[in-house]
Amino acid sequence: MQAKYLTTDQPLSIDDISQQGILYDYILPHPTQYQSALDIWKQRRGYQSHDEVTLTPQTPNLTGIIETFYKEHLHTDDEARYILSGSGIFDVRSKQDEWMRISVQAGDLIIVPANTYHRFKLTEEKSITAVRLFKDNPSWVPVYRPQAINQE
Repeated sequence: MQAKYLTTDQPLSIDDISQQGILYDYILPHPTQYQSALDIWKQRRGYQSHDEVTLTPQTPNLTGIIETFYKEHLHTDDEARYILSGSGIFDVRSKQDEWMRISVQAGDLIIVPANTYHRFKLTEEKSITAVRLFKDNPSWVPVYRPQAINQE
């Protein structure tokens, strides 16, 4: 995981992002290792279900999907993602309304708390597989920010 403020490139530590409410953990991306660690997170955070999502250049309508993810939005549930392979970028609004860019890759668990504006995009390789954790039935319901500013 690498994190920085988008406008200044100032690096952010795990402590810095946790002060913004974002949780992070590194879990070895090996099936015998990560499942028990995710079970602990599920119990700790009250997640009831999970699924797995894969995006690759072969994914139908990949461009449209990513455009939807990259519109600034929030969810009324946490956005909890454990990266099994590939990589992606979460831009998350700080409590001071500044963009923080958090790059994730295999082994990274990121939890963007409910009601926090964010957006997501793939890296240049355009490939990611992630386990999504949910408190309720698996769903992805975005609430878009009015007049969202999505420039980098």
